[in-house]
Order: sequence, then structure tokens, then C-alpha cells
Amino acid sequence: MSALAQSLPAKAADATALRAVGVALAAPREQIESTFVTVGARLTEGAAMLNRVTKVFEALPAQLQSPELVEASTRLADVGKQAQTISALFATEQADLTRLVEVVRAADHPISELRRTVKMMGIVAINARVVAASVVGDGDDFDVFTTDIAKLSESASSTIQQFTAAYRQLTDEVGQAARQRSQFENAHADTLSTLAAGMDTALAELARQRAISVDGSAETGRVSRQIVTRIASAVMALQVGDATRQRIEHIESGIAALVDLLDGGELPETDRQAAASIVGGLQVAQLSAATAAFEGDVVEAGDALRDLAADARAITDQSQAIYGQGDEAGASSLAALSKAVRHAAVVLRDCEAERSKLELVAGAVLGTVGVLLSHVEAVQEIEANMRLVSLNAAVKCAQLGPRGAALNVIARQLRELTGETVSAAEASMAGLHEAAGLAKSFGAAANGDAAGRVGQLEQEATAALVLLQGVDAALAEALATLNRDGPNVIALLGTAAETFVSQAAISETMRDLEMQLVAACPLMASATQTESISDMLAAHRARYTMDAERKIHEKLFGADTTAPAVEAATESEDLDALFF
Repeated sequence: MSALAQSLPAKAADATALRAVGVALAAPREQIESTFVTVGARLTEGAAMLNRVTKVFEALPAQLQSPELVEASTRLADVGKQAQTISALFATEQADLTRLVEVVRAADHPISELRRTVKMMGIVAINARVVAASVVGDGDDFDVFTTDIAKLSESASSTIQQFTAAYRQLTDEVGQAARQRSQFENAHADTLSTLAAGMDTALAELARQRAISVDGSAETGRVSRQIVTRIASAVMALQVGDATRQRIEHIESGIAALVDLLDGGELPETDRQAAASIVGGLQVAQLSAATAAFEGDVVEAGDALRDLAADARAITDQSQAIYGQGDEAGASSLAALSKAVRHAAVVLRDCEAERSKLELVAGAVLGTVGVLLSHVEAVQEIEANMRLVSLNAAVKCAQLGPRGAALNVIARQLRELTGETVSAAEASMAGLHEAAGLAKSFGAAANGDAAGRVGQLEQEATAALVLLQGVDAALAEALATLNRDGPNVIALLGTAAETFVSQAAISETMRDLEMQLVAACPLMASATQTESISDMLAAHRARYTMDAERKIHEKLFGADTTAPAVEAATESEDLDALFF
């Protein structure tokens, strides 16, 4: 008892003051219990949120490396390459169409010459009949002038009219093709090449994010493991609330037992003072130690929660840096790629619609060129007939001698017209044969691989978009979880940490009650343990659930020889207090 002795005059124990201290201890005990239960609930909620966030983002690297995403990326890279190829084919097709317009336009002059020649032939036919009627007698056979030239003229006129009509149709269709192509160019100039470049950029960004995701997964794992450790530390630190509550309850029980002993009226005054000094001094020591431990552990718990909030902010910031904000302003590369693919599908669909219009025009051009070339034999037949009639006319003129001078002029005109017809026919045929080749090339382009591949590219882009949607949905869910729970868990843990600021007032209250307890239990240097005091101390020691309480008790009164049995009981109580 020397440790409790003070060089103060002995005073009578104040049972009323002791009772007041015991009652007053309930307030900090209840406040501690309420505060730590609230903080524990916030820690539990915050830990659950953090667990959701970390698990979601720990799984993302594997999803970004999934076979589905790899397949989608491969498809889209191929879409970009093919779009670039088709864009180059469109340029070649444009050159063919431009040349076709030039060739068809150039054929206008020789065809006009054919029409003029046939018209002149009609005039010559009329002149031939008039002159032949005045020159030839009834016995002469000059049908070549009276009939053959007229029939040739009529046949040639009919053929050239059909030929000209087909040519005009060709001119209209080629013009329509040029206009349609111009509209296509205005709507989609550089569209496919831009699409390919945009796709390459989006895929490169996705590849970069996938690499960052893999590298970041290690850091995410480290922070996640650190968070688990922090939570364990915070949980351990929060045990101070329950530990302090139990210690205060034990002190309250000790004070209550002492008050009951003092109010019994059976003890002599000397024993009353000794009991107050010994048992009360024990409660003073326990309360002082409990307060000191509480102050230190509260600081530790606050630091643990603040560290946990910092870790939550770190994993939130890291995840947003890798995967984006989950909104339009900070969209992830996967979201950007999905947007690019959706745009590509729309562009390709528009291109396909425009291409279908070109296909119709190209088919019409090709068909009309075929019709026009089918008239080539008729034009060639006109040329042959003109040569034959011209030759017959020359022979008949020779037979007439001087009387055939006028008809000889007509024969000569017919020979000249034949030569002009030959030249005009050859010029028009050469241009139309080239037009046929160009029309075939243009038609093949419009109806061939390039046209079909535009539609195929749209299908492939759409299929890739479907593959992306699964991973994109997981990423969107992860970012939604992050945006929803991240700020909440940071705020929750921050608030929980700030709650401990108010614990200074509880500590101050406990210190004040300690001083009141010292005043109500004056120490006696000569106090000795009676049997009733020893029984009280033994009963009180049996209620301890923490080793710190036992050490204080043993420091004051020495080890208890009955400790093994008591230790076994209190150890079980320790576990009950910790887990239940």
C-alpha cells in the first residue's frame, strides 16, 4: 500500500461523493459506447463500399484483356484498313467516271456529223430523182438514182435517229452518274479515310489503356491489400471503445461495492477509512490508466480512419486516371472507341446507300452503251451501201456519156458523203468503244467488291460494337460504382475520423471524475486489508476482462495465488467481450 500512501491527514470516506462519481461515470461510458458504435457502423459501411470498388477494378484488367475485346479490336483494325482501301478504289472509280463523261461528250461531234451527212443524203436523193427524170429515157434503167439513193437515205435516216436517241440517253445517264457521284463526293469526301484514321486513333488509345490497366492492376492490388490492412488496424483501434466501456463498468462496480460496504454501518471507522483508501485507490488507478489508454487509442483510431480515407481517395483517383470519369467529359478509351464504331456504322450505312444509287446509274450506263454498240452494224451497213450505190451511180453516169454530166455531179456528191460518213462513223465508234470499256469498269466498281465490302464493313463494325458492349457495360458499371461509392466512402471515413475530435471532452470528463474520486477516497498510510476488504478485492479482480486491469491490480496488491482458476474464467470473458 506504500504506493497509495500520501502525507495527508486522514479524512472520513464520503459515500455520497463516491456514489455521485459512480453515477457520473455512466455518462462518459454511454457517450463512448454511442460514439464507437456509430464509428464502427461507418467503418463497416465504408469497408463494404471499398470492397465493392476494389473488387470491380481488380477485375477490369482481365476484362480488358478478354478474347472478346481482342477479337473486337482485331475486327475494327481490319475495318479501318479496308475502309482505307475502299477509299482508294473510290478515287480510281472517280477517275474512270470523269473520263467516261469526257469520252461521251467527245462523241457528240462525230455523231452530229453523221446526222448532217444523212440529212445531206436526203437532199441528194431528191436531186437525183429530179435530174434522172429529166435525163433518162423510158428505156433506161437508172433505179440507182430514182430509187436506190432514196431507200438508202430513208434507211440511213432511221438508223441514225435510233443511234442518236440511244446516244442522248447515254449522255443523260452519264450526266446523272456524274451528278450522283458529285453528291456522293460532297457528302463523303474523305469520309472513309477519316473514319479509318479515327478508328486507328481509338484503337491505339484502347491499346494504351489496356497496357496502363495491366500496369495499374499491380498498384490497385497493392492499395487493395493495404486497405485490408488499414481496415484491420481501424477495427483493432476501435476496440478501445469497448475496452474503455468495460473498464469504466468495472470501476463503477468497484465504486458501487465500496459504497455498499461503507453504507452498511457494520465497520468501525478505521476499517471504513481503510476500505475507502484501498478499494477507492484501486479505482483511481484503474480510472487513470483507462483514461490514459483511451486518449492514446483514440488518436490511433483517428489516424487509422484518416489513412483509410486517404487510401480510398488514392484508389479512386488511380481508377479514374486509368479508366476515365465515367461521363462524357472524361470518357474512357473504350467508351470513345464505342462511340467511334457507332459513328463508323452510320457513315458506312450512308456510304452504302449512296453506293446503291451509283449502282443503278452505272447499270443504266452500261446497258445503254450496250444498246448503242448494237447499232454499230447498222451504221457500218449504211457505209457499205453508200459505197455500193456510189459505185453504181458512177457506172450509170459513164454509160450516159455527156448526158450524164448532171448525174455525175450527184454521184460525186454521194461519194463525198460516203467518205464523210466513214470518217464520222469511225470517230464515233472509237469513242463509244472506249466508253464501253469505261462503263464496264465503272459498273464493275459500283457492283463489285468495293460496293459489297462497304456493306460488309458496316456489318463487321456493328458486330464488333456488340462485342465491345459487354466490356463497355462492365466498365460503365465500375465507373458508376466508383462515382457513386468513391466520394461517399471518402466522406464517410473522413467524418468517422473527425468524430474522434470530440473524444477530448470525454477524456477531460474522465480526468475530472478521477480527481473527484481521489477527493472522495482519502488515502491512509496505515490502511490495512481486513477480511472483508480482501474478499471485495478478490471479487473485483474476478470481474477483470483485460490484462491491463490485472497488471494494475497486481502492481498494487501483488499476484493472486488463486489466479489460474480466475484467469481461465476471465480469459473466456475477454473473448466474449471481444467478439460479442
